[in-house]
Amino acid sequence: MSVLVLVLAVSAACCLGFGFVLQQNAARQAPLSDFLSPRLLLDLMKVPRWLGGIGLMAAGMILGAIALGKGEISLVEPLLATNLLFALALSRRQSKQPVGRQGWAGLLLLAGGVTAFIVAGEPRGGTAVTDPLRHWLIIGVMIGLALLLTTHAKHSRLSSAPVLLGLAAGLLYGVQDALTRVTGQRFSEGGLVEVLTDWQPYAVLVLGVTGLVLVQSAFETAPLRMSLPALTAAQPLAGIVCGVGFLGDRLRTDTGALAWEAAGLAAIVAGIVLLGLHPAMPRGATPPERTRDLQPR
Repeated sequence: MSVLVLVLAVSAACCLGFGFVLQQNAARQAPLSDFLSPRLLLDLMKVPRWLGGIGLMAAGMILGAIALGKGEISLVEPLLATNLLFALALSRRQSKQPVGRQGWAGLLLLAGGVTAFIVAGEPRGGTAVTDPLRHWLIIGVMIGLALLLTTHAKHSRLSSAPVLLGLAAGLLYGVQDALTRVTGQRFSEGGLVEVLTDWQPYAVLVLGVTGLVLVQSAFETAPLRMSLPALTAAQPLAGIVCGVGFLGDRLRTDTGALAWEAAGLAAIVAGIVLLGLHPAMPRGATPPERTRDLQPR
């Protein structure tokens, strides 16, 4: 594993984690009439704290894109999942809550899971699949699942909507990461003209804005612990599926390696859930009148 890729991916995770906390601090004050509407972004643009969070998120996405350009998505995505560690660190500073057994257990599971997956799988590059049908099939399944989750969230109760929106945004961000890597490869091969004549960069932009609306709607309606674990768990899984499915990433496939890879992914998800549910995460309590506004009629 390249030290440069490691530094870039962890730096990206740091920016993302801090950015998510700042965004949620601001988004929970937004009117629920903006739920799942692009108007929500326009309202939040007036809040300096949210703009700071978006700036950090943008920095994290840029660092992540550079990391994806230099390393396999199956390697970078698990490292990006450590953003929850940084989100917990900032949240703990705000709430003054101790880390406790739950925090340390989540930290060990997440860090151990990332290490186990990378060491056992030995992610490495290969030849990308040229069959467009396979590309569209995998991307279509991811976007279709995100659409189903969003539709269900729109008609569900407040308790489940943030989790569903977090999952949907994570799937979109995983696909966005894969297309970001493709865009970087096209830029390296043919320069800016090659990039602008392909559909991938425009898809990256659409997925990014759509995911942002979903994330801010989730942050707006519930505590960070309701949405961020789902987002953080879904993104690397979707990215790895795209990486192995059509980007040519290769993982070890012998029985022992597969077992450790599966155990690593399970530990990552378990660690994410434990950290996401930690008492230090911003509560973002929703006033009763705002809760009633969101209930389905």
